[in-house]
Amino acid sequence: MTLEDFFTRIENQYHNQLPFTVYRKPRESKLNALLQSTNQLHIVNDFTEKGFVFAPFDDVDKAVLIPFDGAEFISLIAETPQNIETSRKDGIPNENEKQHHIKLVSKAVEAIKEGAFKKVVLSRNEEVVIEENNPISIFKKLLSTYNSAFNYCWYHPQVGLWLGATPETLIKIEGNRFSIMALAGTQVYKGHLDVVWKDKEIQEQKFVTDFIVDSLKPSVESLNVSETETVKAGNLVHLKTMVSARLKSDSTLKDVISTIHPTPAVCGVPKEAAKQFILNNEAYNREFYTGFLGELNFETTTAPRSGRRNIENRAYAITKKSTQLYVNLRCMQLKENTAILYVGGGITAHSKSESEWNETVSKSLIIKNIL
Repeated sequence: MTLEDFFTRIENQYHNQLPFTVYRKPRESKLNALLQSTNQLHIVNDFTEKGFVFAPFDDVDKAVLIPFDGAEFISLIAETPQNIETSRKDGIPNENEKQHHIKLVSKAVEAIKEGAFKKVVLSRNEEVVIEENNPISIFKKLLSTYNSAFNYCWYHPQVGLWLGATPETLIKIEGNRFSIMALAGTQVYKGHLDVVWKDKEIQEQKFVTDFIVDSLKPSVESLNVSETETVKAGNLVHLKTMVSARLKSDSTLKDVISTIHPTPAVCGVPKEAAKQFILNNEAYNREFYTGFLGELNFETTTAPRSGRRNIENRAYAITKKSTQLYVNLRCMQLKENTAILYVGGGITAHSKSESEWNETVSKSLIIKNIL
């Protein structure tokens, strides 16, 4: 199959109004797609299902599944599409949006100082009129622009059309081993990773890491926390810590996901108090923004290391279930000729309203630049 054939299959699926997802994992050259044969809406019940999951921010709403059985899985090793023109679409948000967000941040800081919670992540959406509303063309631009992100295009006629280039892994599980990324703190990339982080950003990162570690302790063993490092994502840099562990025999994937989602990186600390503040005050529905998506219970096969003397070991290849889920950040929803962009930032007691607004503007440019 050629790259042109691959994308023709996706285009046909979209024109026939049949569900699909097409995606590329960070720093990989393989494109994957799952093409559902009917337009039926499948829901995730207990995370033992196999397929591609697309879950909302608010877990009161059910996660959607494109099931592996009942869909065609195709993949292709392909060079990143090159020389795809991108235009800067600065489109400054209007003054009303700015003032609303600034007031919202001030209200959150007051609530933090009064002890309601320690951190909350506040977001907004922004509508941009676009000339190019072909999702596959936009997806190709994502591929050519953001090699280190999880790039995806997801469609279901009963749910909608979403695209994104997210820098953040929620969880990776293979067998009973798993890792989780704690990503927080944001600065504009200035050509190097030698960044001086402020107390607010360091504290924000610590909240995320501590929450993940404390939440997981009952369900895991052999827990390990990496050093915190500075990483680049698009035109921004963030603080990243990796947490790895082994699941206890009586723990399930559903247990872990319900414990950590939504993380403080997209919600706040404590989780329930911050989440309630978001639902009561953001004045719009995040839907799948800050939810998660990815491969659920796919099968991976690994063969033991073998030299010439024990080549028969290759017969004993081990097949394990593998789940790789990503937080749905740096994303947009397409509705006809409108792209709805979603951006946000973490608020702590040290937050300044104007700075938080400027951070959301910086983040919006990551997606605007490929429209």
